[in-house]
Amino acid sequence: MAGNATASLLEAIAPLRMRRQASRRPDLQCQMRFAVLRRQMTTDVRLRAPATARNRDHIATVLGRYLPSTGLVLEIASGTGEHVTHFARTLNANLTFQPSDPDASARASIDAWVEATGVRNVLPAVALDASADTWPMQRADAIVCINMIHIAPWEAAIGLMRGAARLLPFDGLLYLYGPYRRDGHHTAPSNDAFDRGLRLQNSKWGVRDLEAVAELASAHGFGQPIVEEMPANNLSLIFRRNGG
Repeated sequence: MAGNATASLLEAIAPLRMRRQASRRPDLQCQMRFAVLRRQMTTDVRLRAPATARNRDHIATVLGRYLPSTGLVLEIASGTGEHVTHFARTLNANLTFQPSDPDASARASIDAWVEATGVRNVLPAVALDASADTWPMQRADAIVCINMIHIAPWEAAIGLMRGAARLLPFDGLLYLYGPYRRDGHHTAPSNDAFDRGLRLQNSKWGVRDLEAVAELASAHGFGQPIVEEMPANNLSLIFRRNGG
């Protein structure tokens, strides 16, 4: 691919050089072709989420306390790929991360971030819809899901718990991060405004009740969560898979 682009670039430059030698006037058509080829050679498919830079270190600190020392960590709804590459760089090198996302452009971004950062313990992103009855893997030692269940229908949360119960071993970690209501109330006015904005975009979206999420997890074989308060009025929920 790169070789073909380079050859095409040289072909575009040759006429420009010849004409400049003859008249010393740049050929506009050749210049435009050169610009298009240069953009093609430098296309960057990486997506960027500004919030990631603000929360990734805080999340990594919590994950560092609860993730196993070795094994496969499945990330659900990996988005841009900035979180998983950061975790791969900063957490235990004996962990292998499996990013996933149902969106093809997100998966391309994830793989591009892996290549750009040079991390070696992140597998190629896979297509995974949390609400689906089947997932493209059979097991995981831990599952991480950041900022998904409030920007998805409740069916995605149900599917997440169902899939996590199927893949995780006894005492396996399910980690959730995001804003939650507690005792029926938002924890901050900004979360209330955020929730109203989400529901205007999609009536099936919205900040979830912590108690409802914990009840759903319990129905799928998880214990009560450890709850850790995070910056910007977010919470970390640490669930463990019960036996049976």
